Amino acid sequence: MINLKSSLRKTAGLGTLAILFVSLLSGCSGSANPAESGNNAQASSSPAAAQSAAPAEPAAGGTFVYGRPASVTSFDLHNQITSNNAFAIDKVFESLVAFDSKGEITDQLAQSHTISEDGLTYTFVLRDGLKFSNGTPVTAADAVFSLERHLKVGGPLAISAKVDTVKAQDDKTLVITLKEPYTPFISELSNFSNGIIPKDFGGVSEEEFFKKPVGTGPFVVESWDPAGDVTFTKNTNYWKEGKPYIDKLVYKLIQDDSQAINQLKAGSVNAVEALSLQNAGEIKNGADTTVATNGSWVTEQLFFNTLDKHFSDIHVRRALALALDREGLTKALTFGYAQTAKSLLPPTIPYNANDTLKTLDFDTAAAKAELAKSAFPNGFSTKLLIASGNSTRAQEAQIIQAAGQSIGIKIEIESVELATFRERFFAYDFAAMLNSGQADSPEANSILAFQTDPEGFSKSYWTHYTNSEVTKLLYEGQKTADGEGRAAIYSKLLQILADEVPYIPLYYPDILIGARSSVEGLMVLPNGSLRLEDVRIGQ
Repeated sequence: MINLKSSLRKTAGLGTLAILFVSLLSGCSGSANPAESGNNAQASSSPAAAQSAAPAEPAAGGTFVYGRPASVTSFDLHNQITSNNAFAIDKVFESLVAFDSKGEITDQLAQSHTISEDGLTYTFVLRDGLKFSNGTPVTAADAVFSLERHLKVGGPLAISAKVDTVKAQDDKTLVITLKEPYTPFISELSNFSNGIIPKDFGGVSEEEFFKKPVGTGPFVVESWDPAGDVTFTKNTNYWKEGKPYIDKLVYKLIQDDSQAINQLKAGSVNAVEALSLQNAGEIKNGADTTVATNGSWVTEQLFFNTLDKHFSDIHVRRALALALDREGLTKALTFGYAQTAKSLLPPTIPYNANDTLKTLDFDTAAAKAELAKSAFPNGFSTKLLIASGNSTRAQEAQIIQAAGQSIGIKIEIESVELATFRERFFAYDFAAMLNSGQADSPEANSILAFQTDPEGFSKSYWTHYTNSEVTKLLYEGQKTADGEGRAAIYSKLLQILADEVPYIPLYYPDILIGARSSVEGLMVLPNGSLRLEDVRIGQ
């Protein structure tokens, strides 16, 4: 899925992005503080707050206000990919299976599931007493309708498995049969895009349904401004008895980092999404604020449009990769909340090959020699597209600009409003851009398919990078059972990407959520979303 902090989910994907990340399995920072560990994704009190007397158990009820950098523009789960929409959709709709804060697949609407030995038949038994938010029962027929609609629509997070049939065996049992094995299938079913909706949209038109969606999630849409805020109310028919604890959830649009921080400090919001890495220390040590974190499925990247006359040249891309001190950039900008990237895949995603990959590490002399092999040995002028409002990305751009200058590439930084940024790269109207890719499920294919398939929805994440060997390996990896054989396929694929650099992986950031110290029960997921059904708000 595409991460929309200053981009789009994430990450598409990636692939559907989010990209993503993607991993969200254990914390990257190595911190001993439970509030900063991937093994404990709940917000904890700051040191200052911890010294005071233990507060009383927070009561249920109240309104949780969450500051987010981009508005929700659609609840159509089959046609969306960006994090601004994905992390609202997953509050309303739920899938048969889900992933937890460690990235492990668990049953959600399904009480249980089984997979046949040949990998072709998936059987799901629904939980007893499931209801949609309007009180109507959830049946296997609803699941059939939902998955068949997804298969028909396709969309940015299309079901990639070759599905033969989707049938309701009875009211509670769903059977999906594949034409051929597809190893990522069970993981991809945990994507927000595979949520269950009522059969035939509950008897209303498709357009009407997605304006006032009905799902099984913990929250129901009360009011919604596609250019502003969303207010959710508690789903009184939620299958987790007594939850959510809060009565209302408000997604408040705050497009500027500094404004988000100020509102968090003032208590105008209970938490803020995508806390800037440079602000994490201040919020962590605040008297009334803290940081909730998790490792992520996210990879921050410099993307090249391979249709551009300069970046279609592999030697230009390799030269800039060699000129860029990724380790120095990571240390300067992430304040210990990230790891320098080698592979396209974060270390929290299986088969990442981080330990074996040979990468183009910082070497200015080698960078100049590589550029000399290109069609532009004397350098050239180009532009780097970024979304405004993200101070970390602005600094990344300046460091990349300096790296280019060191080998004769003059880079002009184009900072544009977020909506324009999305429009530009969707239209390939960029030479290079800064963005993040993230997995939507704990599966290597979740990122790889989104970023390497030139025929896929994103055309290799809008780089249009095309390599027949990479495409062949991608498809082989999808059909190969987990184990050493699959690991070898992805290792080879990732090495080609490291050699040809259609994008430069910069670092793997932790997911950082700024929160008031009075908030309890906040669960950070590795794709950047939150589970909010256990949240309580203290004084």
